[in-house]
Amino acid sequence: MHSYTAHDPPAPGIQALSLAQVMRDGAWRLDLAHDRPDHLLVWITRGQGVGLIDGSRRGLGLHNALFIPARTLFALDLNRQVFGQAVIIPEGIAPSMPAEIHHLRIRDVTAQAELTGFFEAIGREQGADRPLRQAAMAAHVELMSIWMRRQVEAGADSLPGGSAGQRLSRAYCRRLVSHFASGASLAEHATYLNVTPTHLTRVCKTEIGKTAGALLTERLLHAARRLLCDTDVPAKDIASQLGFGSAAYFTRFIQQHTHQSPIQLRRSTRIRHQSG
Repeated sequence: MHSYTAHDPPAPGIQALSLAQVMRDGAWRLDLAHDRPDHLLVWITRGQGVGLIDGSRRGLGLHNALFIPARTLFALDLNRQVFGQAVIIPEGIAPSMPAEIHHLRIRDVTAQAELTGFFEAIGREQGADRPLRQAAMAAHVELMSIWMRRQVEAGADSLPGGSAGQRLSRAYCRRLVSHFASGASLAEHATYLNVTPTHLTRVCKTEIGKTAGALLTERLLHAARRLLCDTDVPAKDIASQLGFGSAAYFTRFIQQHTHQSPIQLRRSTRIRHQSG
């Protein structure tokens, strides 16, 4: 266990995981709005779901690939039948990775097999105790980047255009990445974006299916749960890091959303980890 700030720590290297491993102690790891310090490539090979992607609510399904750049707010609400893989890519390891988010619907069987093959190759390198393992994984990630660019050029990217509502919801999502733990109110976020809180809430509800306040709550809750589950940082220090006015307010926040106190939530997670 280590002490971290409100933001997730960067991964030590490229990691290949199943979606079940990403959600190792609960769906909250993916279905609460959050951002990561690393790039994330997700490949869904069974099942369906919905996601907050690029400031919009998007349907997800079979043979969908999602590339989520570092520091991009997202959430994936996947049903229990979903099966898929993910690769976590620290910034700088694969320079050719795109700077923008992509939601690719892959219908071509050859392209599907190619991406699956890249995941399998990275998994083999990860599981082998061989020299230059990370270098080999990085080479496969670079091939993934070329694969993505080819699919974008082939018209597989399904993200919508930029209406005024979509631009505002994206801007709010980007604001939350850097300011969710500032203690700023919804009204203050709206003022920064030159809109009223009512308008921001209405647009987010239309574009994402959640209010602006709900998104802010989710981002705070994800950070709080991660710090409670992954570190030994005292609850009072977590409250301070996340901009809560007091430890008591933070405790009420956790109890409201998890039905457990911070201590109970931390203890129950540790027990699941030990038993699993």
